[in-house]
Amino acid sequence: MDYLEGLMLGRLWSDTDYENRKHFWLFIIYGLLCNCIVLYTYLFSMRLLGFGDVSMPLFAAFIVLFVASPFINFRYYRMPLWGKLLVLAEKIFKSYLVLSYTVSLMLPRLTVNVSDLQPFVIDYLNKTLETYTTKYAASSGSFATVTGVLAGGLHVILMILLNLAIVMVVPGLIYIAFRVAQFIWDWLINTLILKRFFPSKR
Repeated sequence: MDYLEGLMLGRLWSDTDYENRKHFWLFIIYGLLCNCIVLYTYLFSMRLLGFGDVSMPLFAAFIVLFVASPFINFRYYRMPLWGKLLVLAEKIFKSYLVLSYTVSLMLPRLTVNVSDLQPFVIDYLNKTLETYTTKYAASSGSFATVTGVLAGGLHVILMILLNLAIVMVVPGLIYIAFRVAQFIWDWLINTLILKRFFPSKR
């Protein structure tokens, strides 16, 4: 429960030591989860639990929850259990909206249809190897084919690793940006309003 409270509430409102620990694997797991949802949607042409569907009502709900966050959080530890559970459910729902928005950003980047994926990959490999073979033809002589295949293969591997790194890191960066923006807003409201007008309610 402490871990969930620290994760959902953030360091401004949480009494746990969540923020003092490293959460590298949480960052990776979040990126993996996002990519699994994108891959499922891409392969089966089906939305998983509505991820990626960012409608105006959901966007409006996100803005309302974002703005109301400090007023929801500031009495969390004085709430009864059912109140705490409602607050945590609201935080989970808001995280769902952020993840859904991230999925909606990533899906349009997959412009190749599933049925055309194999020909696309084969064509990309052939063009890459041909480009490198032609490049080394003048300098490598009879070894042009071997050198071209090795260089082209290395290029393909590096591109795969680079794209994997990007798709794993980008979702986490988006979520971190949301957390930072939420922290700044919460801190401002807490400093300018809550501490000034409700000092005894904390």
